[in-house]
Amino acid sequence: MSITTEKALATAVDVSGAAQHAGPAVAAPHRVLPAPARRAGRILLTAVTRTIAIAVLLAVWETAPRLGLVDRTFLPPFSEVAVAWWQLLLDGQLAKHAQASLGRSFAGFGLAVAISVPLGLLIGWYRPLADLLGPLLEVFRNTAALALLPVFVLLLGIGETSKISIVLYACTWPILLNTISAVRSVDPTLLRLAKSMDLPAPRIFQKVILPASVPTVFTGIRLAGAVAILVLVAAEMVGAKAGLGYLVNASQFNFAIPEMYAGIITISAIGVAFNQLLVALERRFTSWRTPTGN
Repeated sequence: MSITTEKALATAVDVSGAAQHAGPAVAAPHRVLPAPARRAGRILLTAVTRTIAIAVLLAVWETAPRLGLVDRTFLPPFSEVAVAWWQLLLDGQLAKHAQASLGRSFAGFGLAVAISVPLGLLIGWYRPLADLLGPLLEVFRNTAALALLPVFVLLLGIGETSKISIVLYACTWPILLNTISAVRSVDPTLLRLAKSMDLPAPRIFQKVILPASVPTVFTGIRLAGAVAILVLVAAEMVGAKAGLGYLVNASQFNFAIPEMYAGIITISAIGVAFNQLLVALERRFTSWRTPTGN
């Protein structure tokens, strides 16, 4: 064997031995972002996702009138509406009308919650009361609130009482019906367990029925929150001297189209903010629930 071949074999043996002693290669560790950074990234992604559709809508609203796709007399660009909204805010008209509408809405909505939740719990819990009031509820739940608006105006006048009353009537049914459904849909297993522990009926109602009913009750409250704004706007178009509904109606008659759209945007913004407030309250009162999503 030649000297060159012997050197090659020796080198191969040395390399093989070194590889055996070195063991398997260690992969480079992956860089993991800290929890606050991941949370901030998720929040940012969610915010961007939720604003894309709104941004597209505003872009179409701005460009369509300028390109002549729609008559800008009846649909002015969004920038003009924004300027009109800012002018209404500066001269105090927007705050005055919004305050009037919010006062009426919150009054009717608060009365509806105070009346409908206890009544719904009683109707759902006591079957004789449900049998007694069932036909009456079926009649009024299928009667639209706006169909009764002339009746409220005739009986209560065109003042604040009729407007608060129509909001109260409209908000009552979503809350009442959802509360009744919440009580009747409580898991029977929970009721059997409570009865097996010889708990009295008031205790079962307090410890089982009320906690299990909260999510569905809040669903009705959120529906009523949206109804309160919508019905009030329609009521304010009849005989009102202040309010966002009056602002929209008066702007239409005066052909102040940007101001009309400014009032509509304000109504939508108030509705969204009110719904988010109710969602936050729902999460606060149902924090005991096990999350179902990521």
